[in-house]
Amino acid sequence: MKDVQSYMESGILELYVLGDVTPQEKLQVEEMIAAHPVIKVEVDAIEHVIERYALEHAVEPSEKQRNRILNSTVTYLGDDSNFKPAKSQREDNIVYMPAPKPTNFYKYAFAASLALLAAATWALYNTRTKLEQSNLQIIALTEQNQKFANRVNLKDEELNVFRDPSFKMVKLKGTPKAPNAGVTVAWNPVNKKVMIDMTDLNLPENDQNHQYQLWAMVGGKPVGLGVFDKTAADSTDMKIMQPVELAQGFAVTLEPRGGSTNPTMDEMVVIKML
Repeated sequence: MKDVQSYMESGILELYVLGDVTPQEKLQVEEMIAAHPVIKVEVDAIEHVIERYALEHAVEPSEKQRNRILNSTVTYLGDDSNFKPAKSQREDNIVYMPAPKPTNFYKYAFAASLALLAAATWALYNTRTKLEQSNLQIIALTEQNQKFANRVNLKDEELNVFRDPSFKMVKLKGTPKAPNAGVTVAWNPVNKKVMIDMTDLNLPENDQNHQYQLWAMVGGKPVGLGVFDKTAADSTDMKIMQPVELAQGFAVTLEPRGGSTNPTMDEMVVIKML
């Protein structure tokens, strides 16, 4: 197995895939593939890497360059002087010795370098993909943590209602339009905070086209403090509304979704004057 590993690391497999081997070397590689399945797996992997590398870095030649190459090829093949007749082994009683076979070291080194480059490119691509996935996970966790922090802050605000004696619990009573309705407003004149107790909310369900709007009477005029829904989607324990310092009373009306500049008096469901 050690000899097989050394053979796989020699660079001959890369040259085989590139077609840069002698017939003897090709036969040797094919015999090794038939004898050792692990070599067949390595050859398939090299072919895949080199093919992917070639596809990602392929450059389409210009029309002018393509014509030059094709014309030069036709000219070369059409010239008989390019094909030299084979020489006889003996001329004038002189025996020609075969030229020494050049070393394949540089070919192997080039093939191995090309394979390493392709493998490095593939590894870099995988690393970049994993990094992008990690960044998406970090963003998702950050958003989740922010939501959790906001929830904690809201809970802390809700607890302050019971800790801070400056808060006043104002219970709004139903009007003739909704006699059984009721809303509890927590108001702190010191820090101007206003919150609605959603757990103690007794209002008819509003439809998709309407919302309830909280009003404060300031200087004898209604001032809008924000809108809210009587739905599960708006089911926090305490809903923070817009602040107000001086209030002579509070009321809630049913308005078009998004709220109104002035309250619709016929749609008033609860009110409480202080």
